[in-house]
Amino acid sequence: MEKERDRLLEIIRTKSVKYGDFTLVSGKKSSYYIDGKMTSFDPEGAYLTGRLMLEEIRKLPGKVDSAGGPVIGADPIVTGIGIAGHLQNDHIRVFVVRKKTKEHGMQKLIEGNFQKGDRVVIVEDVITTGGSIFQAIEAVEESGGIVEAVIVIVDRQQGGRENMQKRGYNFLSLFRIDDILER
Repeated sequence: MEKERDRLLEIIRTKSVKYGDFTLVSGKKSSYYIDGKMTSFDPEGAYLTGRLMLEEIRKLPGKVDSAGGPVIGADPIVTGIGIAGHLQNDHIRVFVVRKKTKEHGMQKLIEGNFQKGDRVVIVEDVITTGGSIFQAIEAVEESGGIVEAVIVIVDRQQGGRENMQKRGYNFLSLFRIDDILER
C-alpha cells in the first residue's frame, strides 16, 4: 500500500494545495488551502482514498459496519470506500449526513445505508477544528449509531485531532499537513 499512499500524496500536492490568503470554515486565516475535493472527486484520488481508508478501518480493533460523514466532503470518500470494499469482497455500508433534515420525500438527515446499531467510522477530506465532523457524529449517535473512529485524508494540525480525542473519539489521518506542504 506504500505505492498507493505515495501516489495519493502526489495527487493531493498537485490538485488540492493552493497558496494565497484564505479564510477557513473555522474562521481562521491561512496562507494555504487544502481543497480536498479536488483529490477526492478525482477518479484515481477517490479510489486510492477508498483503498487506504478501508485498510485503516480494517485495522481498528472492533467490527465496523458502515462509514459516512458530512455531505460533499464525505460523498466521494464513502463511495471510494464502498467500491474498494466491493472489489476486495470486504463489504461495508456507506452513507452521508446532510446539514439539515430534508424537507420532502423521506425527510432524512442521514442518506444511504446506515442502520441503527451500526458501528461507524466517520470520514472527511480535511479537518481543521472538527466542527462539521462533530455535526455528523451527533446525527449518527442520535440515530443509534456507535462511532468507532474518525478518519480524514488531511489533518491541518490546528486542533481537530485534539478536539476529537478530548471527546473520546479514536482519530486517524492518512496525512498530516507536514506531509503535504513542501516547505
